[in-house]
Parts: sequence; C-alpha cells; structure tokens
Amino acid sequence: MTSKHELRAAMRALRKRLAEVDSEAAERAAGHAGALPSGETVALYRAMGSELDTDALAVALHQAGRRLCLPVVIERDTAMIFRAWAPGEPLELDAAGCPAPLPLAETVTPDLILTPLLAFDAHGGRLGQGGGYYDRTFAVLPDAVRVGFAYAGQAVERLRLEPHDMRLHGVLTEKGYRAAL
Repeated sequence: MTSKHELRAAMRALRKRLAEVDSEAAERAAGHAGALPSGETVALYRAMGSELDTDALAVALHQAGRRLCLPVVIERDTAMIFRAWAPGEPLELDAAGCPAPLPLAETVTPDLILTPLLAFDAHGGRLGQGGGYYDRTFAVLPDAVRVGFAYAGQAVERLRLEPHDMRLHGVLTEKGYRAAL
C-alpha cells in the first residue's frame, strides 16, 4: 500500500506534467464557472507551483457578480481567515508564504471555497499538500460548499481518508463541474 507521502510525491509529479502539457486547462475550467454551486462569496486561491491557476476563473466569477476572497494564514496551526479581494488588487505574502490580500481588506466568510489539491476521487476525497490548512478551515466553516479546482487528470480511483479529512462537495476541472457521489 502506498503511503500518503509517496502518493503526494507521485501526484505532485503528475500535476507538474499536466501543467506542462496543457497550458489552456485553467482557461477551459473557467469556462465552466457557471456550473459551480451557488454562493455569494467565493474563496479562490493564488496558484503556486503547478496548481491550476485561478486567474481566468477569478475574472469569470467577478464578471458574474460573485464576491471574491482569498485565504490568509495568520498562524500556522490554525484555520485560515478570508479577506475580500478582486482581480488586480495588491497582495502580500501571508505566514505560510502564500500571496494574500492586505490586512486592510475586509475579513469575510465564504459560502463556496475552491481549494487546490494533489488528487481527488469521485466520492469527495481530497489529497492536499499535507499542511492541514484547508481541513482545519473546513472544520470551522462546515456550511461552506467545498469544491476542488484541479486538472481532470488528477482524479484517482479512491483516496483513503483519515477522520480529520473533510470531503469535497465537487470538483471543477477543464472538463466541467462534477458533484461528489
């Protein structure tokens, strides 16, 4: 049986290859923004490394009238907060080294959270980077709809989840939105 560490390494390599061979995937995924579940305030993320870029999706959601926000890590072992943000507004690095809105931006509570991931399955399973930021945040925002944003090629047969792992409600890829079973 493959350990989570080994699976993460393999899926990071796969995601990097997917990013290299399909530079238009994020644009195609953004074309499916209208299929996302409803939610007035939508949390995105700023892509790092080979994560599926959210720029085109941010523009599509903003133009559709949805309010956007980004996660902010204030302390490493706590849930993230979210600050209001719109495309083009300035960002600074948070406590985890991720681009985040400035402290003067309004703190908001998202209805819909789009999350990066390394792998997902049809049952809402999500394999993240291993820091636990999203699982801790999902635990304190149980009513928020949780949606992965990924390449379709990141799908796996079935992920083995631990008690603290929070399931996704669906995944948006370049092939469209798919609700979890």
